[in-house]
Amino acid sequence: MKIDVVMPKMGESINEGTIIKWHKQKGEQVKKDEIIFEISTDKVDTEIPSPADGVLSDVKVFEQETVEVGTVVAIIETNEAAEISKEPLKVEANKNFKDVPSTTQVGGRIIDIPMPKMGESIMEGTIIKWHKKVGDPVKKDEIIFEISTDKVDTEVPSPEDGIVTEILFEENTTVEVNTVVAKLSSTGGLIKLEEQQAVKNQPITAVVSPKKESANSATLESMHHQSNKFFSPLVLNIARKENISISELETIYGSGINGRITKNDVLAYLENRNQNRNAEAVKVANKDEKQKPAPSKFAPGERVKIIPMDNIRQRIMYHMVNSRDTSVHVTAVIEIDMSKIHNYIEKNRETFYQREGVKLTYMPFISWAVIKAIKEYPLINATIDSNNIIMKNYINLGIAVAVEPNGLIVPNIKNADEKSIRGLAKSIADLGSRSRTKKLVPDDIMDGTFSITNYGVFGSLFGTPIINQPEVAILGVGAVQKKPVVVENDGVESIAIKPMMYLSLSHDHRLVDGMLGGLFLKSIKEKIENFDTSII
Repeated sequence: MKIDVVMPKMGESINEGTIIKWHKQKGEQVKKDEIIFEISTDKVDTEIPSPADGVLSDVKVFEQETVEVGTVVAIIETNEAAEISKEPLKVEANKNFKDVPSTTQVGGRIIDIPMPKMGESIMEGTIIKWHKKVGDPVKKDEIIFEISTDKVDTEVPSPEDGIVTEILFEENTTVEVNTVVAKLSSTGGLIKLEEQQAVKNQPITAVVSPKKESANSATLESMHHQSNKFFSPLVLNIARKENISISELETIYGSGINGRITKNDVLAYLENRNQNRNAEAVKVANKDEKQKPAPSKFAPGERVKIIPMDNIRQRIMYHMVNSRDTSVHVTAVIEIDMSKIHNYIEKNRETFYQREGVKLTYMPFISWAVIKAIKEYPLINATIDSNNIIMKNYINLGIAVAVEPNGLIVPNIKNADEKSIRGLAKSIADLGSRSRTKKLVPDDIMDGTFSITNYGVFGSLFGTPIINQPEVAILGVGAVQKKPVVVENDGVESIAIKPMMYLSLSHDHRLVDGMLGGLFLKSIKEKIENFDTSII
């Protein structure tokens, strides 16, 4: 048997009500007197119980939609054989509201949004910015929030279309990976969404319902267009009369269900309007002040300035100290004649860019030589696990990328040994671009086997880089500089100007001793200086 659940009449002069929350989804079992939805009228907010045991077989009215009393809003299907009373459902306002938030959305399912795992050794992340707030609609792959770890800052997209129903952690909070940080209700076709318009600071104007010429009703469209919060028709009417904007209305403390603003809240606010405005201004100013980056310049007469480290710098500091205390660092340096590659780049830079869409630099050639050398000396590509050496039959080549203002990310090219010079050039350009625009995904920085850092891009000739754990070696690339060098031709020595470059290899002496490190560098040198440009 089917039972119609109607919008109840909550008073002699009440002719309509607004559904503000469904506590049950379509298809769920309900018990008699169990709360199935909440409504708001211009005089009362209340919870509506089920008239019988059964299944909520249909939902006809959406959340935040206003309908006339007597309108069928849902259907309950029961298997009871006994005759069910045909008397209209009578509802009394529940005076003992429980302030228990519900994230259920009609027609959709709740999706947990976890803190993603951004690397094998990454166990936590810090939420640095929310791009959405509770109640906001989101599209699949639209950015919901940004996170920061010790290896990467990235943006986290939505897995599906839906509505943000809960945000469980504030900005600048650090949480463990896989912890649920937000919840999303997928849209199953039953939740209406209106595009929001930038009218936050405009005074509220009455919206006339096409069915009833009454300025006391606020339609779904006006509420969605002006705010993500729900305001009852009575509250909106008072705000309109008192010239309170939506943005101002949102600052008022709500004592109703789930923090909803009541008539008395608005009236109390009006009595202390100036004080409330000042308090809110101070609150906003303090919040903005906390979010501003610390100034880098000294004020007149200032001798000392304390600047808190941001999260990524703290994590980098931690892992660099950990790497220093884990690996026995030794650095070897070799000088390479870059003439062949330098001349090829100078001659083919423009045509390569036009053909491939990326700039041709030294890095693809160096990466290619490194990969070939690793094939010859595979211990360079291994890791240490206690007293065991873990050999890897794949090469995931990490390329360090400097990220403003002072971060460093090491995404890696998966199966780099399968790529040509052109393929390496495109992969390096892609990783650099996505690192700087926060488009990296967790897989980009996981499971690296060997890393290259190019400090030469800043003009440094050579350096002693710190090993990227749990790898056992890292190659540093210095700047290419033209300099006089002694060359020998048929036994005759002369001085020539050549483009020269230093490579430095920091390696873990627990596994890679001086001989292995030296042979590895020598192999790279030979492959670069004798590079066959015809293979490109």
